[in-house]
Amino acid sequence: MKEDNRIKGHALALMTVLIWGTTFISTKTLLLCFKPIEILFFRFSIGALTLFAAYPKRLRLADKKQELMFMAAGLSGITLYCLLESNAIYFTAASNVGVIVSIAPFFTALLANWLLDGEKPKANFYIGFVAAITGIFLISFSGSTVLELNPAGDFIAVAAAFVWAVYSILVRKISQLGYRTVQTTRRIFCYGLLFTVPALFLFHFEPGLARFTQPVNLLNILFLGMGASALCFATWNSAIKFLGAVKTSIYIYLIPVVAVVTSVAVLSERITWMSAAGTALALAGLFISEIKTKHAAPR
Repeated sequence: MKEDNRIKGHALALMTVLIWGTTFISTKTLLLCFKPIEILFFRFSIGALTLFAAYPKRLRLADKKQELMFMAAGLSGITLYCLLESNAIYFTAASNVGVIVSIAPFFTALLANWLLDGEKPKANFYIGFVAAITGIFLISFSGSTVLELNPAGDFIAVAAAFVWAVYSILVRKISQLGYRTVQTTRRIFCYGLLFTVPALFLFHFEPGLARFTQPVNLLNILFLGMGASALCFATWNSAIKFLGAVKTSIYIYLIPVVAVVTSVAVLSERITWMSAAGTALALAGLFISEIKTKHAAPR
């Protein structure tokens, strides 16, 4: 891989997690008026429309069999991941979900080892994984001295981490087809929305567009739709194209770190010694995972 593409990939992945790490504020605000399924539908609808406005040219696939990859990516990365994560938070503590979902890079590495050429993780990846997960554990439970396990919710969170890993592998394969990232991301969004339709009836979706007359709701859903969805999924998919699925997934370790910094800066929350130690460990895990594999990137 060319050095400039490698640098570009790291920059895009970092920018993405910096935004994703702040989305909890918008989501938390919207949950006062919206159900999770409603936020999901409005968010990715806005995302798809934004990507269409950015590049309206229709994507014509060279091989109709490729459509299956886009369908699977939409189902895994949009529909299943979002639904599983929101339901995991319903059944178990959000802190549990924060830790468990962060094991996605581990699942990504396992799947990449079987399904992708040139992305076999080295020993330092697993050392970094242990360090980062330990740090994320400290961050997630910094305000609690008791770890409360809930088998149903925790299992759903594991499933969410796994389907995100599946999505990462599919995006890596899609990126090798040679299409524009904006077009491929838009197509993934459309399939994700299509597969979400049955869930709209199951979870009693209500359009309720009058709620967007409140500026706080409108601004937050636009941030999630245009920023955290349209922009960030496109930049994340581009990062996977440049770096590969495994190396890009490692940046997931930074999302809880960004959330901590945002909580302190925006919500004036107090940082504890556990949060500080966890942040240091998560950063160390990222560094350890990257430093010895930077010359072993997929070609």
